Parts: sequence; C-alpha cells; structure tokens
Amino acid sequence: MQQQPTPSYAPDVQRPPWDGGEWYPTDGAVTTARQTIDVPPPPTLRGLNLSAGRARPSTPTPGRGRRPTAATPVRPPQVGRPAPELPPTHAALVCVALPGLAISGEGQLAGRGLDGFYRGGRRLLARCQVRVAGREPLAVQARMTSADSARFVGTLRVSPSAGPDPDVVVERTRRADGTERITLRNAAARPLRLPIEVSLGTDLAELAAIASGRAGPELPATVHDSGLRWAAAGAAASVIADPPPSDALASAGLLRWELELPPGGTAAVELRVRLDGAGPLRPAGHATTSPLAPARATGDDPRLTPLLDMAIADLQALLLRDAAHPADIHLAAGAPWRCGLAPAEALAAARMALPLGTRLAVGTLRTLARTQLPEGNPRAGLIPGPRRDAGPLLPPACTGTEATLLFPVLLAEARRWGLPEQETRELLPAAERCLTWLRTTAGAGPYLPDPQPGGPARCDTQAHAYRAALLGADLLDAFDRPGATELREWAQALRAAFRADFWVEDRGGGRPAAALAPDGRPVPHLGSGVVHLLDTGLLGSGRLAPGLLDPVQTEHLARLLGAPAMDAGWGLRGLGAKEVGHNPFGHRTGAVRVHDTALAVAGLVAAGYEKEASGLLRGLLDAAEHFGHRLPDMFAGEQRFSGSAPLPHPAACRPAATAAASAIMMLTALAGIRPDTPAGTVTLCPVRSAPLGELGLTGLRVAGAPFAVRVSRLGLAMVEEAADGLQLGV
Repeated sequence: MQQQPTPSYAPDVQRPPWDGGEWYPTDGAVTTARQTIDVPPPPTLRGLNLSAGRARPSTPTPGRGRRPTAATPVRPPQVGRPAPELPPTHAALVCVALPGLAISGEGQLAGRGLDGFYRGGRRLLARCQVRVAGREPLAVQARMTSADSARFVGTLRVSPSAGPDPDVVVERTRRADGTERITLRNAAARPLRLPIEVSLGTDLAELAAIASGRAGPELPATVHDSGLRWAAAGAAASVIADPPPSDALASAGLLRWELELPPGGTAAVELRVRLDGAGPLRPAGHATTSPLAPARATGDDPRLTPLLDMAIADLQALLLRDAAHPADIHLAAGAPWRCGLAPAEALAAARMALPLGTRLAVGTLRTLARTQLPEGNPRAGLIPGPRRDAGPLLPPACTGTEATLLFPVLLAEARRWGLPEQETRELLPAAERCLTWLRTTAGAGPYLPDPQPGGPARCDTQAHAYRAALLGADLLDAFDRPGATELREWAQALRAAFRADFWVEDRGGGRPAAALAPDGRPVPHLGSGVVHLLDTGLLGSGRLAPGLLDPVQTEHLARLLGAPAMDAGWGLRGLGAKEVGHNPFGHRTGAVRVHDTALAVAGLVAAGYEKEASGLLRGLLDAAEHFGHRLPDMFAGEQRFSGSAPLPHPAACRPAATAAASAIMMLTALAGIRPDTPAGTVTLCPVRSAPLGELGLTGLRVAGAPFAVRVSRLGLAMVEEAADGLQLGV
C-alpha cells in the first residue's frame, strides 16, 4: 500500500512570537513556542526550564497570552542574526545538590561558559583560579567523586633540582554546596614555603542569561570579613576563606597566603561561597531520612552496581522541597538546564522510582495537586506544563496533558507498591479531577487532541489517556467512587478505533502512525513515542493492563524497535534513521533518549519480546560505561560500529531525573516485580533469557518494607526478603 503523504502543520498552527521562551495559551499550559523565522533558534534553546523553584499554576485569559516571568528570560536573536551557541555541557563536571550547583572543566574556574558555583539558578562565583609560586598547577586529573562533588589534581615543580618529577601536588575538592578545599602536599625532601594566590570574580548572572550570552561583565569586589564580596541589583554574594588570607586585594579580586609545608606535609585553604541573606545550603537530598531506599544491584555483569549506585545518587542530588510545604519532596528535571519542577518529567521519574519506596511519589503528587487548574476554569483539572518541541513534522506537544494523564497512573501504581490507603484517599480527589478533565476534553470522540483545541491526535497521548482511563477506573473501584464504568467504556472505544485508524500498512507489515491530523490523515513517521504503546500500566494481582495494539500489531512494533533504523546500537533513536528530517543530534528527531529506551526495554519484556529488549538494554549499558555510568537524558543517535563510542549531546542534562530513574525501571523489569500491596501479594515475571546473567536486587521497598530478589542465570526468580505476610502471587 502506498504511504500517505505527511501533513504539514506549519501553515496551520498559529504560534506567538518568541518572548522568553514561554507563553500562556488558552489551554492553561505554559507553552514553549517555536520561532518562525528564516534562521530559527537552535533546538537546545527550546523548552529550557531554568528556574529552581516550583512553577505556579496559571489561570489563562481566553484569547490572550501572558508575558513570561523573569524566571525564563532566554530570548532569541533578532531575525536574520545567527542564534547564540548554548554553552556546552558534555565535557563539564556538574556537581549537584539542589538548589546548589558547581560546574567545572579541568579544575580552574576561568569564568568562561558555565563555570562557577550556583544557588537557585544564580551564579555566585564565576572565577576561582589558583596560582602557586606564581604559576598555575598542571592539571593531571579531574573526576567526579560523588553526585555532588568533584576532585581535581594538579602538579608543580618548584625546586631547582627537582628534575622532571613534580614536588608539589595541588588537590582541589569542589562541592555543590558552595565549598572548595585547596590542599597542597609537599613531595620534596626539604621544607617549602609557598605563596598561594586565589583570583576570584563573578557576574552574579542568572543561568538563563548565561545560556543566552547575556551574562555581563564581572562585578567589582570589596573586602569583606576574611574574603571578598560582590553586589548587584537584588543580589550579593561573598567568599569566606579559612584560614584568613594574609592579603586581600579587592581591586584585583585576589586573596594571598604564605604556606609552610614540611617534607611530606600538607596545608589547606577552604573557601565558602555564600549568598547574602540566605542560610547555609540544606539540600533536600542530604536530609537524615531519604525518600529513596538505598537499593543495591549485584550480579554477573559488573556494570550493574555502579549503574544503580549512580542512578540513586543522581536522584538524591536532584531532589527539591516545595517551598510552601517543606515535607513534600519532588525531583527537578535535570542539571544544569532544568533545575526546576517539570511536571511530566517529575511524575514519570517518580513512577519509575517506585521500587525505592512511595515517599517521592506522594510528595510529587501533593505538589502537583496544588497546581491543578481550579473548578470554574474551562480546563479545570489540568496540571499546567510547558509545551515540548516535537520536531518538524508535528506542532509542539503540551506536557501539561501528559502530566494530567500521568497523575492518576502514578497514584494507582504507588498504591500497588505500598502507598498507605489513607494517603491514597487524600490524593484521590485530585486524581478524579484529572480523569474528569480527560473525559471532558475527549468529549464524544475516541481520541484526545494535543494540544487542545484543534491539535493532532498523537499516538503517545492516546497511550497515556488509555492507561489513565484503565488504571483510573481501577482506582475508583477500589474506593467505591463513581465513574469507573464510563472510563472503561471510553477506553474500549479508543482501543477499537486506534487499532483501525492508527495502523499504517506498508511492505514491512505496518507501523503505528505518530499522529492523526485533525482531518484524519495519518502522520506515518516512526519515532520513539510509539514505545508508550507498550507501557500499559500495573493492575491488581500482578496483571498488566491490556494494550492498545492487537498481538499482531505488537509483534510488528517489537520488530521495528529492534531494527537498526531505530536501534542505534546504544539505545533507541527519537526518530528512525530512514525518516525525513532525521538528525542524530535532534532532541526529538534522532538523538537517543534514555527514558524512551528504558520504556522500550520494559515494554518489550512485558510483551514477551526478550531478544529486542535485550539488544536495547545491552546497548544502553554499554553507553552508560562511556558516560561514567551517569547517563544523560539524551545523546547522539549515530549508528554504532566496532571501536566507536556514543557521541555526547552538547546541551544534554546530566544528571537527568528520567535517565537516572530509567536504570531502576530496567533492572526491576528484568526481575519482573509486580506488587499488589492491598491484596498482600507480589508476582515475579523475570526475563527467562537472563540477558545479564545472575542479577540480585536488595534494599528495594514493597509494602513499606525491605524487599530483595535474585534472578538466576536460568531466568528463575526467588524472593530473599519481603514484608511479613506478603505472599508470592501466581
């Protein structure tokens, strides 16, 4: 059958001028618009979420846009001028303990690019350059030591008769909380008296201004306490040194010491960067009690342990508290670009992290329930969120739609993993409002348009809506609430229509359409959004909800996801290599997206396609090794070949919440853990082919208690630790 032409949305979708990257349309969602000029802004500038705080719910005014707030001041170049290059992050060491960041290159903070210490999205210190005996140390190593700290080592030769061997080692430990410790070690056989100078400077710029090339010059310093201080309109920061320097020169931004080092001895200087008027940094991830269980992975594959360790550490580093409700903790989307709350990503990451406990899920749900549009609003029940660029073939998608549909799914599955009934009941009204919004917005039709009104019916949006309807109905029945029957009937109608309308026949057996245009024409390009069709959700007794595709269509989809056009050898491409508009570095048009790859692995495993799942899993694990087991949210979708390595994306977030949580989901999918805490059971459906050999997972949480499982090389699973009274399901 001849493939139908792809609809073009460019003339049909009216977009406002870019002004700060976001606007508020009539659907109540914060929207990132694409600029319609001859030289568009680079994809890296689309959809940035640079604020460190929680987004406030918005009440839209029909037919009018609201100018963006100062939290997102990224602006495009004038028409006809080249877009500014976003400072690259692929080679940076990013220490994270939100709201604190420290971004570094080889060691010296030179004040270029993103270098510096940050708090709440503002750069407190941009330059920190060390000179010993008038010279800069030779950098020999720079590496992360944990999610929130990095270690830099340099060497010097200061003795005239030292020969080729260095006799002074300079070690710097830099932490996201705003501290840097500089330690000098004397490796010579005689005592040394060394002058040390630290040159400091800052612009107190917001991260968004730095991203768009508008950071401004360094500010003049003043001597303050035992260090230096800088001030600008609305902000001031200082650096305090311990021990106090012997000299402090404000005009040069310089601190000096004379350090005495005996043979083999050490001396240290500690710098503390502080924001005036703010107390010491207390990251949510450093709390005494963490919302994330300290799970461990062991097994035949040595990559399992560092992968899970780094994933949990990154999630801890990205935790944020709701400022108005400190008990409620949620995840930021990623660093350095998205250090604030992104509703869809926060919900998706909390869902994948359910094996580590339900506290993160409940904090995320409570936080987002407070952002729902209220009764009386035309879009009541919607959780606002920014629009997301979808590439050249579709208009931007509304992440508010995705978040609204994920809310009842996370609540329903958190209950299965052990969320107490009382907490579930308290959040149920917000979930009901999400489900009411779904049925009201879909109306009499089988499909949910995105964006509303008049947008296309996207494949992934229908998968989200269908899953929300089925799991939402299950949740309503559990608490004797009305509406479950109507939701199931709508889901059944959606499934019947979807199987007929969304399947595009071709010589290879067919494929799901990416979307249906408003006139019903399919948009047939193959992208990673189709993986959501395999993510059906967890019901009771260890059962997964039925899928939108029939068995034959599911088999064809599995083959497509495992083929080279989609599988780059390192993970799943966002757009197939044979599709028009494919770009290996494109956010949604060819880059490997870790979250989508993990969803594909888990979905293929659940559907019984272990070969395709294993190929994607091994590729992503291989990629993780090249990234020091700290996966970015995306990287280039270049085809793998012998001796190659995955290409970093220069504007990726690393760490990223969904990428870190993806590791948890993939490993628990291999063990096939499907709990039903209300029924007191847990079902194990391990991958029989055991693609990674023996696998052991300890320290998980099911029903609020520690849970451990081991899968043998034969693909047999055994529970090693569980809550009292929890029975093994069949």
